[in-house]
Amino acid sequence: MNNIIGILIVIAVLALAIVGIRRRSKKGGCCGGGGSPVPVREKKLEGRVLGKKVVTISGMHCEHCVNNVTNAINRIDGASASVSLARGEAVVSYDREVDERQIARALEQAGYRVEKISGV
Repeated sequence: MNNIIGILIVIAVLALAIVGIRRRSKKGGCCGGGGSPVPVREKKLEGRVLGKKVVTISGMHCEHCVNNVTNAINRIDGASASVSLARGEAVVSYDREVDERQIARALEQAGYRVEKISGV
């Protein structure tokens, strides 16, 4: 009976490991990198910069992550990002009021965690 329980535990652990590996491989690796990097969509704001916010982000591991974060923020109307992997942050410039929840939501949907948002 103990042998059967041990075998079932090993099977369960292996199944969980396989599921995790499949999830990561679908994303292209630990951070979704895999393959060639996603190009950054350069964005110039339409109006003059009204302000900046510093967003502290966890979950960035490589330049591919930097590009993903940059593109996620640049898709927000009125916002443009400059992202630093070394500092784990993005400086978001904006030419109109941008809701911090919108920034957080865009980054979380891209697979990253917002630790803090503060004004400059």
